Formats: sequence, structure tokens, C-alpha cells
Amino acid sequence: MTGETIGIGLAVLVGLVGLWASAREARLQMRLSRHGLRAEGVVVDQEHQPGDDSSTPVIEFTDRQGRPVRFRPPTTATGLDRGTRVPVAYLPERPKSARVFTWKYRLHEIVGLFFGAMIFLGVAAGCLLTG
Repeated sequence: MTGETIGIGLAVLVGLVGLWASAREARLQMRLSRHGLRAEGVVVDQEHQPGDDSSTPVIEFTDRQGRPVRFRPPTTATGLDRGTRVPVAYLPERPKSARVFTWKYRLHEIVGLFFGAMIFLGVAAGCLLTG
């Protein structure tokens, strides 16, 4: 196997995993829209990865049993500074699957995963066609 073949295979694999992840996120978003409970969350912390300028907010809300729940959105979110109040939707049986429930962040999560997957599949297709 050549290095090019391995690279194409990895690009296809990453693209397919990205498509699977975007489909999974879209299904979760649909379930949250239909069956999710709503709560108000507060950004209580920002997690920074070493060598990365972006941060991931840590959001806390209280579930319907009165228990505090903390979660991190699956994508890096901008504009969510510490202390920001955000609408949250969660499934009662899986409160840690909560998501920030605004159109901006819901769309950002699905579209980001989808386009990332399409880029990897496009690279693989381009390599196959020119190779």
C-alpha cells in the first residue's frame, strides 16, 4: 500500500465518521426539540486546551429533580462568557446530553460537523480523481 492510498483511506474514514457524528447530533437535536425539557443554564467556567486560543464553556443548570448538572457543548462556542445565561434543553433520562438551545448554537453544531465531514470526503475524492 502506498502512502497516498493510506491518506485517501484515512480521509474517507474521517469524512464518514464526521457524517455519522453530524447525523447523530441532528437526531439528538430533533429529540431535544420534541421531547426535551427546558431550563436556564449559566456559564460557570471556560476550559482552555493547551496551545489553542479557543475555549469551551462549562454550563450548569438545575434539572427537574433539583440536581445541578454541568455539561460542555460539543463544539467550541463563542460569545458565552462566564456568567452568561443561556436556554438549555435536555432529555430527562440523559441530562448530560444537554445542549444550548438557541438557533445559533444548534445550527453551528450540526453544520460544523457536516461541513467538516464533507471537506475530508472532498479531499479523498480529489485524490482519487487526480491519482
